[in-house]
Amino acid sequence: MVAAATSDDAAVFRLSDDRVLVATVDFFAPIVDDAYTFGAIAAANALSDIYAMGARPLLALNLVAWPRDPALLELLGDTLRGGADVATRAGALVVGGHSIDDPEPKYGMVVLGDARPDKVITNAGARPGDVLVLTKPIGTGILSTALKRGIIDEGGMADAVRTMTELNAGALDAVRDVEPAVHAMTDVTGFGILGHLRTMLVASGVGARLVAHRVPLLPQAEALAARNVVPGGTRRNLDAATRFTRFERDVDAVVPLLLADAQTSGGLLIAVAGQHVERLVAALRQRGTPAASVIGEIVAGDGTIDVAP
Repeated sequence: MVAAATSDDAAVFRLSDDRVLVATVDFFAPIVDDAYTFGAIAAANALSDIYAMGARPLLALNLVAWPRDPALLELLGDTLRGGADVATRAGALVVGGHSIDDPEPKYGMVVLGDARPDKVITNAGARPGDVLVLTKPIGTGILSTALKRGIIDEGGMADAVRTMTELNAGALDAVRDVEPAVHAMTDVTGFGILGHLRTMLVASGVGARLVAHRVPLLPQAEALAARNVVPGGTRRNLDAATRFTRFERDVDAVVPLLLADAQTSGGLLIAVAGQHVERLVAALRQRGTPAASVIGEIVAGDGTIDVAP
């Protein structure tokens, strides 16, 4: 039902008239110092793609690249424990995995989920008049870079860690409260808001208008971006986004970097019928996503994003 053509969050394969299989994979190098937290973030990030398709996770397989150093094996154990604990919280079973020797640690998961065919939500259904809702604040890429550079400590990462280890399960529950008013959905990860919104727009054959001051930000993200504390992935995202994004004259100079910031385990970006947006935001906040915000709207267009102050 869903393959690579629309660059969606996961593949969807119909098993029967009433069941589909949803499959995804994601892994990366550590973005925090604590091994357990790294594992928890990586697992939440991989699981997010399942929720973004409107599905529930069933099974997970660990993907491990790790140095062959006995002194680091305890850290690997902590990483796997962090991933397992998050998978358990999601109701998924970790049933195995694969490891290779690698001088740079990396960890993630293959995740399989299931749903009814009529419950799958792709990135290709957005319509003019829909309102865009984001469920988590952005800025994790900037804060992770600040940590790596020694500009902030682990305490300064607390808000980012909290949001990155939060599952998008509650957000999906809220979406179910207002369906079928939700027409398209994706999660915001490595390509930032601009990149993932662009994919939704192209798949749906529409455009969008974002209002910059409505986008929720993690504490310190704006100040750090203004100091040029920005990861390389964010800069590459912004270079790509200049081809399809128009920033109004009064938009603050730091906004493009924030909207292009490469996220890890970000929130869901939801296109919902305008008359149902208040119900959706209320449901999101009731289900544990207090940062949920209306950040823009879908308009007629060809994939272009207009950004207002």
